[in-house]
Amino acid sequence: MRVLLVEDEERLASTIARGLRRVGMAVDIALDGKAALTKTATNSYDVIVLDRNLPIVHGDDVCRKLIERHCVARILMLTAAGSIQDRVTGLDLGADDYLPKPFALEELIARIRALGRRAVAPIPPMLSAGGVTLDPSRREAERDGRDLGLTKKEFGLLEVLLAAEGRVVSAEELLEKVWDENTDPFTNVVRVTIMTLRRKLGEPPIIDTVQGVGYRIEGGAAAADDDLSGPEGS
Repeated sequence: MRVLLVEDEERLASTIARGLRRVGMAVDIALDGKAALTKTATNSYDVIVLDRNLPIVHGDDVCRKLIERHCVARILMLTAAGSIQDRVTGLDLGADDYLPKPFALEELIARIRALGRRAVAPIPPMLSAGGVTLDPSRREAERDGRDLGLTKKEFGLLEVLLAAEGRVVSAEELLEKVWDENTDPFTNVVRVTIMTLRRKLGEPPIIDTVQGVGYRIEGGAAAADDDLSGPEGS
């Protein structure tokens, strides 16, 4: 899941981002409303955590602009203004959820996951294919009862591929959904992570390479593990 965190208190933003990244989310940070609008114009997010009292462009105006743009990301307003009227106003602006400060990080994570399941293409609570079962909330992945011991990025790749339900997912889309904006777009990190993920998944292979296009979960044979001619290298 890719999240944009819009929070003008830099220390708080860094603390929240670390917490979200620990559970495998890819997080970009915007410290003001103008930066938030710029990032949402160039990147695709699943959830936007939006403070209301932002400099340059107020959070309410950011929310209005996102709705006008038909932004598909779910919006969670996170603010110190926590009265019932504040919540009603925030939700009436178009936000999908509202969490007042102070808050528990565990609740924020749970709310972000819940919003992710309400995306345009909803992600079910459990994902499975080819004997592989993945539980996003527990961060657990097994194959035929065997724990896969995945890294955060391997887990993220597998989650995106399983959620696609057989649709081909490009390397660019995987890079966008699993890594943050600081990742070099010309890196081969997707291909390398796919290779290590395949090794951990074992036999029979379920990740198929569609040459020059991307990857998908298949019930049948997949490409060889030594994938040096995938979409990033072609």
